Amino acid sequence: MPSATDGPPTDGPPTSEAARRAVEAVWRIESARIVGALARYTGDFGLAEDVAQQAVAEALVTWSRDGVPASPVGWLLATARRRAIDTFRRRSALDERYAVLAGPLAEGEASSGAALPPDRSQDLPWDPDRIDDDVLALMFIACHPVLSPEARVALTLRAVAGLASEEIARAFLVPVPTVQARITRAKKTIAAARVPFELPPSEQRRERLGGVLSVLYVIFTEGSTATSGDQLLRVDLAYEAIRLARTLTALLPEEPEVHGLLALFELTAARFPARTGPDGEAVLLEDQDRRRWDRSAIRRGLAALTRTSALGRGLGPYGLQAAIAACHASAASLQETDWESIVLLYEALGRVAPSPVVELNRAVAVAMAHGPQQALAMVDELVAADRLPGSHLLPSVRGELLTRLGRTAEARAELELAARLCRNARERSVLLRKAAELA
Repeated sequence: MPSATDGPPTDGPPTSEAARRAVEAVWRIESARIVGALARYTGDFGLAEDVAQQAVAEALVTWSRDGVPASPVGWLLATARRRAIDTFRRRSALDERYAVLAGPLAEGEASSGAALPPDRSQDLPWDPDRIDDDVLALMFIACHPVLSPEARVALTLRAVAGLASEEIARAFLVPVPTVQARITRAKKTIAAARVPFELPPSEQRRERLGGVLSVLYVIFTEGSTATSGDQLLRVDLAYEAIRLARTLTALLPEEPEVHGLLALFELTAARFPARTGPDGEAVLLEDQDRRRWDRSAIRRGLAALTRTSALGRGLGPYGLQAAIAACHASAASLQETDWESIVLLYEALGRVAPSPVVELNRAVAVAMAHGPQQALAMVDELVAADRLPGSHLLPSVRGELLTRLGRTAEARAELELAARLCRNARERSVLLRKAAELA
């Protein structure tokens, strides 16, 4: 896919490649607003997404022949609207045939609701007073509580980020039919639940915002450290989550956790250039060339974190994680990192969002601040409680701590176990190399 800065070509003879680039650029930038406007017009989220895809397919053919129109977005909207009207007419005609078979309806009896909606053509073009609400409503619908977490992720990437099913499947290493099935089921679930295309009331918005943020967090986390496959990073996926988080901060500027999430994303992504070597191999934090960290991203992340604090509600789970990332981003080296502050921040995070992963990360920080023995006791508690069954993270950390304590044989066994459990080839190679060095 072209980058979001690629604009549609406006001169020269039309070509299929120029049309494809134009369609992809417009769709990547404006898909959420297009689908949002269509959903408002039709009152049917699933139909809106379907007719938008139909318009994109038609644009690939028409723009190759006639060239890119002066208003690509307007063309897509008008075409999608015609497809929506055609659908309503087909439904209406079908209803009429059913009515003939079933006998005449009583005078004044309600129809099935499939009749052509009133003409709202004046509502459909870009309405500056409605665009932001449309995009925000689209996010809340894609992340609606009636959907499973997997369906929320797939629908958000499809409807809000504008990714194709193939891109989503490639990002999460699942078959394309699986992604398509999740999206189809999600649309049917939303329709069956009669979820209206509108922003939830203000009293519900904050309650459901957590679901939206958690979906973006899952998307970014998978992009920043892939759970499986032969790549450590999936930067396209991570940067898509950043783009959506930036959109959300513009739409909800008074929500501190939205800024906290963006700060976490920016500060984490700042380290991407140094996290892999020339051949894609993983580079550990202590070995990274910090001169390669993206200073612009660090500045943006720190600014977002400052905004989070300035809103005066305290740091939530994402703000606390961003503060931890800021400690790393501000340090000149691993040894000069403020590990004492990181320990305190993890303790605070454990109170507001307790999880075994938070406890494991706190143990790592304790090891850096106070030595491996105290940290090993914390890790052993997690092992005894079976808090992370099947995860490679626990034996990986335990192996590191045992190495520092000079318990080489035990450390090697833990690292080898971690390698067997790890599904990411790049992480696995690091674990195997460490184990081999202890042989």
